[in-house]
Amino acid sequence: MAEDRKLPSSQSLPSSFETLKFYNSARHPSSAESDTPRVHELIRPHIDSFNAIFDDGLLDRSVANLEVRESEDGRGNRLRFWLEDVQVGKPLLSEREVCSLNRFLYPNECRERGVTYKGKMGAKLMWSINDGPVKSEVRAIGSMPIMIRSNRCHLEDLSPKQLVARREDAEELGGCFVVNGIERLMRLLIAARRNHPMVLFRPSLAKRGPMYSQYGLQIRCVRNDESSQTIYLHYLNNGACMMRVHIRKAEYLIPLMLVMKALVDTNDKEIMESVLHGDVENTFISGRVEGMLREFKKEQLFSRKQCLEYLGERMVTVLNMSSDATKEEIGKEFLRRYVLVHLEDNLDKFNLFTAMVRKLYAVVGDQCCADNPDSPMNHEILLTGQVYCNYLKEKLDDWLTSIKLTIATDLRRTPASVDFGGDASYVKKIFAKVPADIGKKLEYFLATGNLVSNTGMDLQQTSGYTVVAEKLNFMRYLAHFRAVHRGAFFAELKTTTVRKLQPEAWGFMCPVHTPDGAPCGLLNHMSHSCKVVTTGASKDDVEATVPILISLGCLPVGRHGRRPADTYPVMVDGRWCLNIRPDTIISVAKQLRNFKAQGMIHEMIEIAAIPPSNGGLYPGLYLFTGASRMMRPVQILAVPEKSIHIGTLEQVYLDIAVKPEEVIKGVTELVELQTTNFLSVVANLTPFPDHNQSPRNMYQCQMGKQSMATPLHNYPHRTDNKLYRLLNPQSPIVRTMHHSRYCMDHYPTGANAVVAVISYTGYDMEDAMILNKSSYERGFGHGIVYKSEFYDISDRNVRGEPKSHFFGVKDAKFVPKTLEIDGLPAVGQKVSPDDVLFSVNDEATGQTRVERYKGFEDAYIEEVRLLGDDNGEGPLQKVNIKFRIPRNPIIGDKFSSRHGQKGICSQKYPTVDMPFTETGMTPDVIINPHAFPSRMTIGMFVESMAAKAGSLHGIAQDATPFTFSEKDTAAEYFGEQLKSAGYNYYGNEPMYSGITGVEMKADIYIGVVYYQRLRHMVSDKFQVRTTGPVHNLTQQPVKGRKRAGGIRFGEMERDSLLAHGVSFLLQDRLMNCSDYSQAYVCRRCGSILSPIAQGGRLDMGVPKVHCHTCNKGDALDVIAIPFVFRYLAAELMAMNIDIKLHVN
Repeated sequence: MAEDRKLPSSQSLPSSFETLKFYNSARHPSSAESDTPRVHELIRPHIDSFNAIFDDGLLDRSVANLEVRESEDGRGNRLRFWLEDVQVGKPLLSEREVCSLNRFLYPNECRERGVTYKGKMGAKLMWSINDGPVKSEVRAIGSMPIMIRSNRCHLEDLSPKQLVARREDAEELGGCFVVNGIERLMRLLIAARRNHPMVLFRPSLAKRGPMYSQYGLQIRCVRNDESSQTIYLHYLNNGACMMRVHIRKAEYLIPLMLVMKALVDTNDKEIMESVLHGDVENTFISGRVEGMLREFKKEQLFSRKQCLEYLGERMVTVLNMSSDATKEEIGKEFLRRYVLVHLEDNLDKFNLFTAMVRKLYAVVGDQCCADNPDSPMNHEILLTGQVYCNYLKEKLDDWLTSIKLTIATDLRRTPASVDFGGDASYVKKIFAKVPADIGKKLEYFLATGNLVSNTGMDLQQTSGYTVVAEKLNFMRYLAHFRAVHRGAFFAELKTTTVRKLQPEAWGFMCPVHTPDGAPCGLLNHMSHSCKVVTTGASKDDVEATVPILISLGCLPVGRHGRRPADTYPVMVDGRWCLNIRPDTIISVAKQLRNFKAQGMIHEMIEIAAIPPSNGGLYPGLYLFTGASRMMRPVQILAVPEKSIHIGTLEQVYLDIAVKPEEVIKGVTELVELQTTNFLSVVANLTPFPDHNQSPRNMYQCQMGKQSMATPLHNYPHRTDNKLYRLLNPQSPIVRTMHHSRYCMDHYPTGANAVVAVISYTGYDMEDAMILNKSSYERGFGHGIVYKSEFYDISDRNVRGEPKSHFFGVKDAKFVPKTLEIDGLPAVGQKVSPDDVLFSVNDEATGQTRVERYKGFEDAYIEEVRLLGDDNGEGPLQKVNIKFRIPRNPIIGDKFSSRHGQKGICSQKYPTVDMPFTETGMTPDVIINPHAFPSRMTIGMFVESMAAKAGSLHGIAQDATPFTFSEKDTAAEYFGEQLKSAGYNYYGNEPMYSGITGVEMKADIYIGVVYYQRLRHMVSDKFQVRTTGPVHNLTQQPVKGRKRAGGIRFGEMERDSLLAHGVSFLLQDRLMNCSDYSQAYVCRRCGSILSPIAQGGRLDMGVPKVHCHTCNKGDALDVIAIPFVFRYLAAELMAMNIDIKLHVN
């Protein structure tokens, strides 16, 4: 490797800037395919999961799983009604819209008008009376917000050229919704791995009751429509097990024996044998099962029928079934709806319960360890389409329930009006009467992220499901789609266990890319190679694996789960299919992976083999084929030049080499495709991160997402609340392999700056940086902020009367200088704070009112949009004005390199005063050497050398991590390049003082570093006031910069003034400049409340003041006190507590 890098001259150095390629693609977008297919691949989980709602029948299965409702009219007639089909169309303009040739509604129009991108929904409502002929009627149920670039969006298959024609970015990613003009996306959340029993050890479980222990088992079962139901088993101190299930946010505790005997016809002997699994000498398990069976004998329930009736009698009010359903039928329905819902066969459910009990007892008996619920191997991802479809299913179910409740209400209030017979006019009237705008509920869910649910949907939080897809820059936007949140519930926990980085996360969750602060460890990001399965294997693919397993030596399961001794279960998606001998678990799994590489079984099947161990996890072979699992590609050595996907639980028991040279023959089964596969996209953009201290790489992941950049290309067609734009973007000279792989040059985030590391004047202390004034004048860091505001004058009209308010100027002679004749500002017009922004005529009164610009700084009118209504018919009542605010760097603005070295601009120094090199080069930026020792950001040193060499030779340098080693160092490689260009090997140069012209005695480290300008600017944050609004109650300044408030001077600030010995300043800060007031005080009684002004007046118009307590007015003085003290005295007086002041 070292020999390949010895490049003596620039002629032999490869160039990879590809400038002409990017220039051409920007001018001529492709009419065939995207330029950034890998970027689009990163967000496929969002789009594919939404597409699955329609393409994979997820919505059809959800509708099929809705229960049939029944109602009676009191005359012997019975009405049955249900939903059979729900259809969703593509977004279209209103049918009354007459201005457009094309009735397609596109996302851009929704953004610009501030409306929701949605398509109409229709539901087919079926009903029959007295089991007669089935009738149907199609009802409109509102409009469903549609994901951009999904199969219900008009942009789905458009090429970059066609996207530009639709006023979109050429590389529009999609994956989000437009709600009220704002792009919002559904957050990916962590959920427990589906259909996999996990034993938990939690001290809190013992607090549920007197007999409860710290052990429990949890299994999250997922139906075929992706809705889930979690079942819990509690281990009691007497050895028994209690099942807990949640139904409509209420929990029910049921003895496990009752459930098992209700599932199948069985007896105590079969249950004992099933749980023992042939291990007849295990007295620990047999004693507890025997005790559980003896305890259940007291209930006097011996047959399956008796158990079902016992269950049905207690669940009759929970299930809301028809009145003529028997107790046995209700019991069966309860088992079908809520117990191990991923399995359809009762025998499979019984077998799984026996395996779960066996696993729970094994953990209690210290034969194996409990599962870790915080480990990624027990996690999966809650996908956008799944949550969205489940929420739609619940709202459809609520609609059917509300129809039934409306009939019941009518029957109670006006029974004579309820009649299902005749022409069924009452039925049609009820169907039309009950509101069915489900689209509004979906829209509210996306707009707020709040889950309004009667059942809770088996989720742990009620808010935080959606976030705004901020286009601060492209890295920020992309990171939203790769972010995975642990859940709002865990953010409130005081323990740090859930935040810790688990070893099992390798390759799936990035160890670097997580925020610092409150969400640290809870908001993680998937590695760039991690994929989420959006569509599980088909039923045929799953069934095809069972014969293969039998051919590899797996044994069939006997009746009621009985099996030969010393074998362990083979679980396929939570169903106990086969048994396997402990010595063949690993070999069978290896063979299955070979078959997967050869295409004999489905490529996304996860094969998790857990061998027997002393105190490890419960052994067995677990196969998972469903959706939502995290998978990643690795190279398999047994099948040359083939790669397979492995899952989170599967990886824990695999031997994977990071590099090919680390392979141990006969031991290593897999090898990583790239050494950087464990990092996220954003983390992979940091140059030489392996040379930096870990926290600095974390900081760069955050600051890279905060930099002013080029977030998009269709600026003229965006109406975001705030958009940042950097006007001097450059391609970095030093970049990682992934910078080009993900085409980050389409959206650059900074500029290459000549940086000198020198302590020059005092303006570079404490991370401050000196900016070359000439560089600033040439455009270094020059940025723009675009702000868009919607102005709607329709709310000024009187409701119910014709519209009377319109934009315009009443008399053209008196048009303000900032307006045109239509009452709106001219494009390009400069507006200052309090300037007139637009004028509105009231035709009813003849008055003209003006709206003023409320910003804090000068701005220019960039665009004025006239926004019509849905039909395009009404008068102009709404406009959108976009302001352009120039933001040149000023003192106090924040900059950073790509290594977490952030600092503010402290001074703009003239070029004549800047130090210069022998070649006449003056630096753009000067930073202090003290920034490096404690931070240990060696990567920035290396980048400076590499970029300096790259600029001299005209090449782009590769900064991919783990490229260099201790034998072949980066300093040596880039030092040789500098040396061949005639520069110092170490990157140092002699420099001369710009003030004296004398050569400095030390050599200065100078090179080129890619610098980012961050969005944190003084213009957005400075807060100062002399006088301004005060709080009505306390007379103290209000808080908040937007309200012209003050900065709080609190306890710690008070302490600092005291410590500095300037305590007299306290009076100035806390009273004179806050709530200074004067009050009368009586020297006799010491009260400030009893002196009250009388009606009569003394000379000179001064009111006469009298103390009501003393009945005299001769001992009164005026004192200065904070107004809040008067408020305190009044509050205390209300509680009958008096305050006396001693006045000298």
